[in-house]
Amino acid sequence: MGDISCSNGISSGNGVNGKSHSSLNGYRKSCWYEEEIEENLRWCFALNSILHTGASQYQDIALLDTKPFGKALVIDGKLQSAEVDEFIYHESLVHPAFLHHSSPKTVFIMGGGEGSTAREILRHKTVEKVVMCDIDEEVVEFCKAYLVVNREAFCDPRLEVIINDARAELENGKECYDVIIGDLADPIEGGPCYKLYTKSFYEHTVKPRLNQGGIFITQAGPAGIFSHTEVFSCIYNTLRQVFKYVVPYSAHIPSYADTWGWVMASDSPFMLSADELDTRIKQRITGENRYLDGKTFSSASTLSKAVRKSLDNETHVYTEGTARFIYGHGSVHQQNQAKLIRNGLMEGAPAKSTK
Repeated sequence: MGDISCSNGISSGNGVNGKSHSSLNGYRKSCWYEEEIEENLRWCFALNSILHTGASQYQDIALLDTKPFGKALVIDGKLQSAEVDEFIYHESLVHPAFLHHSSPKTVFIMGGGEGSTAREILRHKTVEKVVMCDIDEEVVEFCKAYLVVNREAFCDPRLEVIINDARAELENGKECYDVIIGDLADPIEGGPCYKLYTKSFYEHTVKPRLNQGGIFITQAGPAGIFSHTEVFSCIYNTLRQVFKYVVPYSAHIPSYADTWGWVMASDSPFMLSADELDTRIKQRITGENRYLDGKTFSSASTLSKAVRKSLDNETHVYTEGTARFIYGHGSVHQQNQAKLIRNGLMEGAPAKSTK
């Protein structure tokens, strides 16, 4: 649902509004990325340049150089991660599950083509094998080529990249894992991923592929004071129907313009204190976390009164027939977004295509 447009106004000096004049007058057009978050709410920020664009049979892909958030990966018109703050999302997705597990060795990532989830997992010294299963080979190749921060992870011999539907890979495989991670696109109407948020998928596909004491963790969409009822609360409630112990938690992601949610689930209890988490961080993780430590997780898993009450009262169970979606659609706006990007609306270097 993202659009890229050029504004026509006199620059006010703060990069917000301005009127376009010819370059002879010392002004130039500014280029903006805009994403419609809700029906009456849009989020936009200025671009330095459009770095690369591409398209696969599944998705449109763009790498933008944004002024506030650095390089940003946009897929199907929705911002996936930004250079400045992606560490918040990926540390929150990965480390709580791995720290609560006694000794995670084998891991399955559903999605994760960007490579950042694998990067964080591979920092854990106990990990011996990571299977990253993403349906879109061109997204994976795009990210390998242009996201420099993850190149070392893609070259790690412990990482096996499989191009396939994650559901089919888990259903047809026989191997079990200590941790399974859902780093999937949000459930969007018309999109390909919503079936991987259902009770039947968790119960009959994910859970049988977990080892004893195994942990499942999934990103669960917006979790703000108003947005959490879109999918976060029902994903939480759905997992409560399948696993004995379920922990929802959240963190603010500046480039998402919202608080984001994750849900961690297991049939083994989550018992570690903040100090015990810090001890395991020092013992197990190579390098230093930028965001997550014991106190941060304790805070993240202590949700606000309004959200706690909403989750406690949630009765909706996510099924294919009763799916909930975040705001947006999986088709019409994608085509517009791809067209706008490929027209190279910003002055300077033209957009490049991976195709």
